[in-house]
Amino acid sequence: MNRNRILPFLAAGMLFSCNESAEKKNDEVTTTTEDTTTAAAEAPITDPEATEVWEPEPAVVSFNDKGVPSDAIVLFDGENLDAWESTKESVVNAPWQINQDGSMTVVGGTGDIQTKESFGDMQLHIEWQAPQVIEGEGQGRGNSGIFLQGLYEVQVLNSYENRTYSNGQATAIYKQSIPLANATKPTEQWQTYDIIYHQPEFDADGTKTKSATVTVLHNGVLVQDNTEIKGTTEYIGKPKNPAHGEGPIKLQDHGNPVSFRNIWLRKL
Repeated sequence: MNRNRILPFLAAGMLFSCNESAEKKNDEVTTTTEDTTTAAAEAPITDPEATEVWEPEPAVVSFNDKGVPSDAIVLFDGENLDAWESTKESVVNAPWQINQDGSMTVVGGTGDIQTKESFGDMQLHIEWQAPQVIEGEGQGRGNSGIFLQGLYEVQVLNSYENRTYSNGQATAIYKQSIPLANATKPTEQWQTYDIIYHQPEFDADGTKTKSATVTVLHNGVLVQDNTEIKGTTEYIGKPKNPAHGEGPIKLQDHGNPVSFRNIWLRKL
């Protein structure tokens, strides 16, 4: 073969060999770096202080003699109804009765009452007691309701040995979610609700992008576990989803003299 023809082939082979060697060397360097990084990431932690986080430090919460947290907004402590108003435009003050034992009682026919202040995400504590004279059955026995943001009802009902439709008994998200258990105490005892609520979200066009959720403990028993609220809790028909911001807490006048006490709230 002509020598002039052989030389270009030899040169090309040498160039290919050099490029292959360089690429192989780069691959080896990359692999070595990755192996070193992985080994560092997987290296065991032997110093306990390496996983200690000191900041931020949670705020200290204390409690008064009624067990109310120091960072809570007291909505009713038995003294007055200054934090509440009637839902009727023609009525200035909340017309329910304040009792000597520090509770308030629904005055049938006067209408619902609601907080003057509006709220969004919250932790709500509320205690209630059914009428001591047991009258009616089903939905007619000790009926009231707690409306979160004025729209979403957590049912209040004397569900002690009192059968009704399951999505309408005590702690039901009315007509939407059945409680996990019936933790209602006998009629003469006070009932306690602890409610964790996260409000729904809406876009600029008013379309709901995230549902509200609620967790409820009834007398310390978990009965609603991060439950989705599908919309307004309608007596008839399907839930509706009007766009809204923060709203009041509303207590229902259903005609039964249900009593409430020790109501407080923490904003979340």
